[in-house]
Amino acid sequence: MRWNEQKSIALSVVCVRVFMAALALVDLCGYWLVRWFLSFTRYWLGGGLREGLLLMTSLYLCSFPAWVLLWQLHRLLSNIGKGQVFVPQNVAALRRASWCCAAAAAICLASAFYYFPFGLVAIAAGFMTLIVRIVKNCFEQAVSMKNELDYTV
Repeated sequence: MRWNEQKSIALSVVCVRVFMAALALVDLCGYWLVRWFLSFTRYWLGGGLREGLLLMTSLYLCSFPAWVLLWQLHRLLSNIGKGQVFVPQNVAALRRASWCCAAAAAICLASAFYYFPFGLVAIAAGFMTLIVRIVKNCFEQAVSMKNELDYTV
C-alpha cells in the first residue's frame, strides 16, 4: 500500500471526525466527567458545588471554540481535497481557527485562577494560536502571489 496525498487527506478527515465524536461525547458526559475528575482531585481543587460548576463552565466554554475549530479544519481539508489549496476561503478558515485557539487560551488562562493546571493548557493553546497564525500568514502570501501570477501573461 503506497501512501499518497489523497490518503493523507483522508486520514486527516478521519482524525477530525474522531475528534468531533470525542468532543460530542465530552459535551454529553460533561457532568459525569467533572464528578469523576473531582473524585480524585479534591485535595488540590476541592470537591464542592462551586468547584464543579467552575470546571463545567470552563469545559463548556471551551467546547464552543473547539467545535468551530474542528469545523474549520474539516472545511480546510475538504478544499484541499478538491485541489483548492491557496484560496481565500482557506485563509479565512485558518484565521477563524487561530481565533478559536486564542479563545480557548483565554478561557483556560481565566480558569487557571481557580485551578493552576489550566495555565499549562492556556500556554499550549496560545502556542497553537501562534502556529496557526503563521500558517495562515503563509497561505495569505501564497494567495496573493497566486493572484498576481494569474494576471501575468
